[in-house]
Amino acid sequence: MISNRDPDAIFSGGGISFLNGSRTAKFNYGYSSFKGKRASMEDFYETRISEVDGQMVAFFGVFDGHGGVRTAEYLKNNLFKNLSSHPDLIRDTKTAIVEAFRQTDADYLHEEKAHQKDAASTASTAVLLGDRLLVANVGDSRVVACRAGSAIPLSIDHKPDRSDERQRIEEAGGFIIWAGTWRVGGVLAVSRAFGNKLLKPYVVAEPEIQEEEIGGVEFIIVASDGLWNVLSNKDAVALVQGIADAEAAARKLIQEAYARGSHDNITCVVVRFDNS
Repeated sequence: MISNRDPDAIFSGGGISFLNGSRTAKFNYGYSSFKGKRASMEDFYETRISEVDGQMVAFFGVFDGHGGVRTAEYLKNNLFKNLSSHPDLIRDTKTAIVEAFRQTDADYLHEEKAHQKDAASTASTAVLLGDRLLVANVGDSRVVACRAGSAIPLSIDHKPDRSDERQRIEEAGGFIIWAGTWRVGGVLAVSRAFGNKLLKPYVVAEPEIQEEEIGGVEFIIVASDGLWNVLSNKDAVALVQGIADAEAAARKLIQEAYARGSHDNITCVVVRFDNS
């Protein structure tokens, strides 16, 4: 885990696998993570390939903690485990994702009862099941795809000033105010997260889900806001479009975000598809 490694080094890795039922259509994935200019590292990531009911399922996620590492580390260890064990993952994937996210948040909050500090985390995830790609997002980490050379957003940041998010918060009895940026209750700059027990029910772990067919998608980038704060979707895609190795692409994105002045932890996962 990141917390056990040199915090001042860029840590990266990756792998390769075939799409379910195919010996020609394959993907390679890479991850990279860097503490950057922050005093501590609160980003975590997970890449996992499992067999569920005889089918290969790949899980990729980035978890950006705030208020400490506990929530992000909990998500790394439990979110995909809970999802892969859901009885309806193959038959009704979207429902399984929603229920696994809710249950993971509830289980975490139960464990957190004894803690005074209110830790929390975003979660941007991608689930690859056969030729289906399902992106589920909570918070302001982000997933972007490259299709025909263009950057396609697969998630929309959960910010308090998003009109639908503001309405949801206010209808639940909460409020947002400007305090350097728009914040829920004057405290939190994201409107959805795991944890944040003191801001429930305004800050929720309800994922927004978008589904894509793999055909035509060249690669996806899953990254924390330490990258997106300084790189546009278009810039990120253009930087790594010509890099065939996903791990090298992830490292390139980390290095570029740091060079452009990111002040946050920076973590990303790149998944590149080869359907030739």
